[in-house]
Amino acid sequence: MAETEAAVSRSEQLRATGERIDALLDASSSGGVVARERAEELVRLVADLYGAGLERVLTIVDDSGHLDDDVLAALAADDVVASLLLVHGLHPYDVTTRVEQALEGVRPYLGSHGGDVELLEVSDEGVVRLRLLGSCDGCPSSSVTLKLAVEGAIEAAAPEITTIQVDDPTEDTSVAVGPVISIDSLRSRIGGAPAVEEIGQHGSSWEAVPGLAELSPGGVAGFVVAETSILGCRIDSDLFAFLDRCARCAATLAGATLSRRLGGAIGDAVLRCPTCQAHYEVRRAGACLDATELHLDPLPLLVSGDVVSVAIPASVTA
Repeated sequence: MAETEAAVSRSEQLRATGERIDALLDASSSGGVVARERAEELVRLVADLYGAGLERVLTIVDDSGHLDDDVLAALAADDVVASLLLVHGLHPYDVTTRVEQALEGVRPYLGSHGGDVELLEVSDEGVVRLRLLGSCDGCPSSSVTLKLAVEGAIEAAAPEITTIQVDDPTEDTSVAVGPVISIDSLRSRIGGAPAVEEIGQHGSSWEAVPGLAELSPGGVAGFVVAETSILGCRIDSDLFAFLDRCARCAATLAGATLSRRLGGAIGDAVLRCPTCQAHYEVRRAGACLDATELHLDPLPLLVSGDVVSVAIPASVTA
């Protein structure tokens, strides 16, 4: 638990550092074009210096025979380290491999909502084309839920991707994505990569939830994330999260319990509202058994090591 919180804190601190670098560069613009160019040059030189040091570390570890596949996988799985490796062209996996790994990571979650995803193409220009398959029966918000999960996974694994295109003839689903640490000044050394938008600006923000990964099978617990109350639960090895609000009585779900659905298969679970006793199918994205037109508000989850993040809709955090 302590290690999970430390990892979250470290990631947040480094993210804040990247944002501070951008803010200082913007502030330097007030001194004119020359001042801005000198500030950017300083950042690039510092980045080159530390990049050279990072490359030497990897070389030394490799020469000593310790840089095996397991170590490379551990480095690539850390979002902060992976971002730095990408900036300096040292990441061990190519972009297509990382996108495929990201999709594999969210497939269990997509499957729990009745969906899947197919990778169609990763272009040289950094455009990922996907096709969402299936849907969550009876859940109007399932398409948005699945897209958020997929977009967030790709953003974390392949920050150099500029656009995600999801095949859907009914709407424009092209989404610009950005790196885990927003450091455009550092990325400018890679072929002048353009600035891109953060996921929070197109619908939701990903927030780490310390403690969610610690839930035992059958466990239910409430959490406050970005001033938003959510309910988390675990069925076998699968984690789920919902906004903390009953769709029928609008009361909090604090005190809700999980139970096996009568006549249901092993692994099926029903969440019961402690106030109005409404029943919701967890694996069907919170579809209500008592009123088919109602459902809970499911939240996408991403798991990176011991850290679990939840997508909080912008309409909730605004």
